[in-house]
Amino acid sequence: MSAKDILKTATRALRVNKGRTVLTMLGIVIGIMSIILVMSIGQGAQDLILGQIQGLGSRTIVVHAGRQPTGPTDVTSLFADSLKERDVEALKKKSNVPTLESVMPMVFGADSAIYGNEKYQVTIFGGTELAGKIFDISVAEGNFVTSDDVASAADVIIIGSKVKNELFGIESALGKKIRIKDKNLRVIGILPKKGQVSFFNFDEAVLLPYTTAQKYIFGIKYFNELVIQADSDATVSQTARDAEMTLRNMHSITDPEKDDFYLETQVDLAQRVSSITDILTYFLAMVAAISLLVGGIGIMNIMLVSVTERTREIGLRKAIGAKNRDILTQFLFESVILTCLGGAIGIFFGIILSI
Repeated sequence: MSAKDILKTATRALRVNKGRTVLTMLGIVIGIMSIILVMSIGQGAQDLILGQIQGLGSRTIVVHAGRQPTGPTDVTSLFADSLKERDVEALKKKSNVPTLESVMPMVFGADSAIYGNEKYQVTIFGGTELAGKIFDISVAEGNFVTSDDVASAADVIIIGSKVKNELFGIESALGKKIRIKDKNLRVIGILPKKGQVSFFNFDEAVLLPYTTAQKYIFGIKYFNELVIQADSDATVSQTARDAEMTLRNMHSITDPEKDDFYLETQVDLAQRVSSITDILTYFLAMVAAISLLVGGIGIMNIMLVSVTERTREIGLRKAIGAKNRDILTQFLFESVILTCLGGAIGIFFGIILSI
């Protein structure tokens, strides 16, 4: 028999048993579709996270208080008090870090913001007038924090768009006072709807001078982070090295293993996130591939059962001159048709669902 005749015979046999054919292909369809969806979701998640990281800009270096976490459950750095005002002053000296453009101390936490009878849980960021440039944010209404506000620990606050809606509704918020802890803070600005920037959701956040946050909200004299900006993309690595050496000198650290702080450039953070999402994506793809393997085994079983059920047909064909090779080729053609058709359908639905 020619290959064309065998193909026609195989196709006819599959059409005769439509129910069995569809159920056999289903495993392949689900397997292929799952792999495409998982890879697409993984890539989408990675692109989203990297986009948020890049919101800080490629020249940004973040100095975290405390030792570098050993895993996702290690949160000791959140309570470290190793970064102080004297560290900021040391970093600002051109003799220590010649390529540094700016440094901004940051403190952060969470608490309830209260206005009248309304109460809303907010993320609190304490920073300086540089926050607008570093995070690429500006106010939709009112004014931003100034250097004078920072120097005097002024009772002023900027609120995110969702905070404004939750506390004030359609009422104007500018000039009104909200209470956090036992401190009344005057609203001087409202941020536009911004979403997340480097993991910070500014829509649900409030921004105030770090001096105000330290003194009245958190009751601390240290910083959670220092956000440094190099003067160009080319000097990021040198700036990070100089900042690291300066902080070690300030903290009298000679052994890098005993650092009570750690630095991350945006490139470092992006690489770390990429490696994590890649591992997660490949793991999920392997899980999805199991269903593809099950689908392949299903085809093997169905074809084995098919051979048993079609013993009379095979005997009749051999009686009229069909060779063993022709019969084997027909069953192989049926398997290939099932696999290719199931794969094509799986790819189609996988692409449609991942768009």
